[in-house]
Amino acid sequence: MQGKFASFSEQEHRARLAQARGLLKEQGIDHCISVAPESLYYYGGYDSWVSVNSPQTLIFSVDESDPTIVLRDTDVSLALESSWVKDVRSYRMMFDDIPGTFAAVAREKGLRGGKVAIEIQSYAIPHSLGLALARALAPAEIVDATVLLGMPRLIKSAAEMAYLRKAGTYAQAGLDAARQVLKLGISEITLAGEIEHAMRAAGSDYWSIPTELASGDRSAGGHGTARERIIERGDIVHLEFAGVAARYHAAAIHTMAAGEPSKRARSVYDVGRASLAAGIREIRPGAKVSDIEEASLGPVRAAGLEHAAVMRFGYGLGVAYPPIWLEPLQISRGSDQIMQTGMVFVLHAYLQLVDEQLGIIQGGTYALTENGVEMLIGGGDVELEVV
Repeated sequence: MQGKFASFSEQEHRARLAQARGLLKEQGIDHCISVAPESLYYYGGYDSWVSVNSPQTLIFSVDESDPTIVLRDTDVSLALESSWVKDVRSYRMMFDDIPGTFAAVAREKGLRGGKVAIEIQSYAIPHSLGLALARALAPAEIVDATVLLGMPRLIKSAAEMAYLRKAGTYAQAGLDAARQVLKLGISEITLAGEIEHAMRAAGSDYWSIPTELASGDRSAGGHGTARERIIERGDIVHLEFAGVAARYHAAAIHTMAAGEPSKRARSVYDVGRASLAAGIREIRPGAKVSDIEEASLGPVRAAGLEHAAVMRFGYGLGVAYPPIWLEPLQISRGSDQIMQTGMVFVLHAYLQLVDEQLGIIQGGTYALTENGVEMLIGGGDVELEVV
């Protein structure tokens, strides 16, 4: 029975699961104990953030039998309201052997030895749980399936794109609020609060990463969150936050100035803007991600600021739960991935000058569609906005 708060049809989930089974079979893996909340949602429809606190899993084999969800008894109703999976089992925290319970279900599905896939890079499986699972599953060998189970998420369906566009409207509400509220004398925390309120009021679900906001002499902090700093005349203010629809994230990235900034700040921003535009021009189906980042660095090198470009140019975005929203697409040198139609990703040109207490970040969330690169939300390739 389809959960009343399901975001996708059972047929779409089953098609995704069939794809995952095919990928596992190609690697000689017959069983999977999926623990990442993104996977539980993507394949099983189960919507819950609590994996980092209470272990939960979607267990399946490569045959056509139905999967099983195992979770804490406190959360059974969450599976019933969101997931299509009929076999939902529970354990009691502090009393039941959780790894043993997971292993017992896997053995019901035929696991005896061989390989079993688990996303061992997920925050949902701390080292202690991983060790206990390895003991419970022996003599089966645990194989890391973090990337294998994550890769199918990179190409979005029409239904997924609809959620991403809706998420973009929520993030736009936050960006509009930032433009209206940013003024001299406001604190970073107050500004962040207004952004978050606007997104929630517009209908956004909760986001997986805190609102990142840094201004003035804090602007060199790329992942800085709001503090009780008062914004002063000429301050650079950079923002990164996401609107969320059905767990699909669309991140807005933008830098503004509270009053006329210094010439140096304008100059650095212009380099970042040129870097963003240069990278975007290289994005097309079949493009190498390494070539895209290399192109983005052209204007940065010309300005003598390559040392300040310390972030990768982009990464995949879609389904996410705390504490991160990144998917396994890396738009960066050092990766051999290829761009494909249907991918959704964050692009950001970031320059960090710690000695000058100055940093800018410009970009947003983009989709590679049949019509080219489409920006879903963000500041994008625009002149520095002064408010």
